[in-house]
Amino acid sequence: MMFPVTMLYTSLLGLLMIILSIGVSRNRLKTRVSIGSGGDASLENAIRAHGNFCEYVPLALLLLLMAESVVTQTWLLHVFGLTFFLARVSHAWGMTRPVNVNLGRRLGAGLTLLMIISISLYNLGYVLGSII
Repeated sequence: MMFPVTMLYTSLLGLLMIILSIGVSRNRLKTRVSIGSGGDASLENAIRAHGNFCEYVPLALLLLLMAESVVTQTWLLHVFGLTFFLARVSHAWGMTRPVNVNLGRRLGAGLTLLMIISISLYNLGYVLGSII
């Protein structure tokens, strides 16, 4: 069975993860810090942008995959996937700015949580509807 919507957003998010990884590597080369952040704010921001991405993306993609396995409304899956992708781009951009408490970070964090809550409730509704 193919899951083209999840495949699309997984691929886009995979590329974003590579961009975030390169950001960490470039900062490590610039600061000559191989472990931790060495107290460098830019390196710490890059590390946390990448780390936060790695913390939220697997669950969101798993929820999207589960929804795609039962949902026939492709447009709804794209709403979930695109919202999440744009949220992670916004959050990553905000986290890597010198002043990292900004609209990009807040918008990204808020949309990330909104998408995870929405697709979780959608999946729960589907499951509960099928067993009741």
